This record gives sequence, structure tokens and C-alpha cells, in this order.
Amino acid sequence: MKLTRRTAYIFITIVLTIAVDQISKVMVRMYVEKGSSTPIIGDFFQLMNVENEGAFLGMGSELNDTLKLILLLILPVIVLGLVLRHIIKDKTLDNWSLFAFSSIIGGGIANVYDRFAYSSVTDFLYIHITDTIRTGIFNLADLSVTTGMIILVVMMLKKKKETN
Repeated sequence: MKLTRRTAYIFITIVLTIAVDQISKVMVRMYVEKGSSTPIIGDFFQLMNVENEGAFLGMGSELNDTLKLILLLILPVIVLGLVLRHIIKDKTLDNWSLFAFSSIIGGGIANVYDRFAYSSVTDFLYIHITDTIRTGIFNLADLSVTTGMIILVVMMLKKKKETN
């Protein structure tokens, strides 16, 4: 694989996404007591320290160890590898799509690393606007994945609108 400016952009985005996520989790593990809740902006935005043994919003935490290994470690690594291969090979992707896919890959790798290293993922951010409008507890890797997905949807809609 030839290291082009485009490939460097992909890998720098992935590495920065992983680094920011992992640094934030180290800080939370060091300075925020497990199970605690600290208001940052009133009850609207809170800092917590929760170990999530499942996937998104704890889904899959009740699975047996073999299924957890397959669904939360092996399968994500395969999918992330295939997506990485795709974005490196597909030269038609615009910079926003490259950024989005790279953010998804970086966030995915960061959370898979946690599952491998700690058998759980450290989640620590919580937004509570009303009892109906609120998030689950999440981390910066989750935010990267979600942001990447939103960018991809927006880019897809934009392309669809341009072709109509």
C-alpha cells in the first residue's frame, strides 16, 4: 500500500480518534469515582464513570462469554477491517465521507480495545434534557461513531438530492 496524502488523512483521523477517546477514558478512570454522577451543566450534562460490559446502551451484556467474544470482539474487528479496506480502495469517496468512515473505524477500534483490555467499555457522558429526551451514558468513541454515521447519512441525502 502506497502512503498517499489521502491514506495519511485516513490513518491520522483514526489514530486521533482513538487517542482522544483513550485519553478521556484514562482520565475518567483516574479521577471519577465508579458509579458517581457529577453535574457539569446542571442536570443537563453530567460526568459519570460506568463500566459497560455490553455494546451500545449495554445491549449484549447478558450474553454468555463465547457470544460476547464473537459479537463484541471478533465480528467488530472483521467489519472495521473490511470498512478500512473499502475506504482505502474506493478513490471516489469525498473528504467528508473519508472523515466519517475514519471516525467510525477509530471509535470502533477504541471500544473494541477497551473490551479486549478491560472486558468492558468505560462510558462517562450523559445528557438529560427532559425525562423523555435524554441519552444513554456514552463515551467519545461512541460520539465519533455516531457523528460519522450522521455525516454519512447527510452526504448520502445530499448526493441523492443532486442526482434528482
